[in-house]
Amino acid sequence: MDAATALYSCDDHLDLRAVPPDLWRSRLPKALREGGPQVVTRDGIAVWVCEDRVIGQSGRPANSAVAKSLNAIGRAGIEDDGYRAGNPKLRLEDMDLDGLRASVIYGPLALGFPIADPTLQDATYGAWNDWAVEEFNAAAPDRLCVLAFLPSHSPDAAAAELERCAGLGHRGAILSVFDADIADPAWDRLWAVAERTGLPVSFHIRGGSWSGLSYRLGKWQSAAFASIMPLQLDEPLATMIFSGALERHPGLRLVLAESGLGWLPYFLKRMDLEWLALKDHLDYAPATPPSELFRRQVLAAFEDDELAAEVVPMIGADACMWASDYPHTDSTFPNSRQAIDEMFATLTEDDRRKITVSNCARLYFNGP
Repeated sequence: MDAATALYSCDDHLDLRAVPPDLWRSRLPKALREGGPQVVTRDGIAVWVCEDRVIGQSGRPANSAVAKSLNAIGRAGIEDDGYRAGNPKLRLEDMDLDGLRASVIYGPLALGFPIADPTLQDATYGAWNDWAVEEFNAAAPDRLCVLAFLPSHSPDAAAAELERCAGLGHRGAILSVFDADIADPAWDRLWAVAERTGLPVSFHIRGGSWSGLSYRLGKWQSAAFASIMPLQLDEPLATMIFSGALERHPGLRLVLAESGLGWLPYFLKRMDLEWLALKDHLDYAPATPPSELFRRQVLAAFEDDELAAEVVPMIGADACMWASDYPHTDSTFPNSRQAIDEMFATLTEDDRRKITVSNCARLYFNGP
């Protein structure tokens, strides 16, 4: 691989269907195994069950033409039993094919992995975090970065797990922000640990909306939901800025995963406008303009975005990171270089390199 042209993808996926079926059964304490995530067969189909609920399929090879067209691996004509993305050796082969030097990988929590019982949630997420370091990232630590899961039921639990994960060698973590009241000052405990350890915290879009709109394969709802998904992160971003979380923790790095870029210039201008109009009449207002806090501490991840070349100069290349989104429907795999060349044709070489290499390399791989 040519180091001069190799890419860094900041948001790829290892969905539940591709997770090794024995991951949690082999790692959870005996007392929690029956209620924890496990694969069972129902009506001839292997499914994941947790807390007596079916939470997804296991494996699920893309056999039909439609299924293959909606999966980047299938579109590329590569054989996949459904577990390819969860095999580090095969994953590295696909990265080589696409010209990726390194990949930041979001596990099942990215799109929703609900566990109601706090004890089981802690143990399940902890087992994932151990497996990610010991069995997946270890295959190529300079190229693979599966992110840690943080409990969402308690700021103390999340802070303790992030501290533990820093000791294990994790380089970043994801919090299911839609399941946590991040406006509560108690979450400062987590932001403080993230700031001290230098581990970035990610908020990722997920598979449902407040109105009940969700992705339903073959239905009109899938197109409607896919259109609005990036906008899910507007409220968490506004909360982190206007609550003072970012200003109180200037060393905290926040990643908006799969947020896209197109809506951000308007939203940053809107926040600045409301900050100017209301800051003298609020119980709290940051001393720093919202757009400045964003550019200082937030990075937005995007895939194939036709507006990128227009938007990047508005928000700054330092706040943007490109992603392949492998192996999802929107992924540019295995033609990421071509997609980047077309998308960034009018950007400077310096900005292109920041977005596709150096921002991600510095954040997760100790790059220059």
